[in-house]
Amino acid sequence: MENYYYSSSSEQLSKSTALIACGSMAILYVAILYSPTLLFRLPKPTSLNTFMIRRFICAIISSLVSVTLSAFLLPIKSWDVGAYGIRVDHMCQAVLIPLSLTSLVYTGSLFSKVKSFQCTGNVSQRLFNLIVSVTYDVLAWRNYVVAPLTEELVFRACMIPLLLCGGFKTYTIIFLSPVFFSLGNLYNSFRYFTRVGKQYIS
Repeated sequence: MENYYYSSSSEQLSKSTALIACGSMAILYVAILYSPTLLFRLPKPTSLNTFMIRRFICAIISSLVSVTLSAFLLPIKSWDVGAYGIRVDHMCQAVLIPLSLTSLVYTGSLFSKVKSFQCTGNVSQRLFNLIVSVTYDVLAWRNYVVAPLTEELVFRACMIPLLLCGGFKTYTIIFLSPVFFSLGNLYNSFRYFTRVGKQYIS
């Protein structure tokens, strides 16, 4: 992978190093979420807001560690966010096209929401109240801001350059990237199925 951002092939990563680094990032992303109570012995959070803010901080720390690790491992000639696939050119298309395609999935619910606003009157006030409620909703911040940004940064911006520099083919990376993401969510799935299983047994 020799281009503006990366140095010659003689300095590129081995495949095993790239895989170990990506696996470590995936495990760290989830493991650090449990560090406040398990590692630092902090008291359990007393509210949902406190619990989520702790998780936000952990996710941000994990993302920064992943960026640092990938910057250390990647054969970058001169540091630039472009090395992580973050480019200013065509940013508008990169944001609007995926957003539009994703919105198509929710066209029905969006249409029904808009229709409900029109039927009840005072649309602008209801829309303003909705925006305010979302702004102060910690779960909305998790779902729409923190989780998407940190997950994309770790599982895409950090991992894909490592896999490319490790010599993996594009179609292999398309397969490996979701595998690492699923690895990061494996523990949460295990907890969920364990809880559901106990409910069925009881």
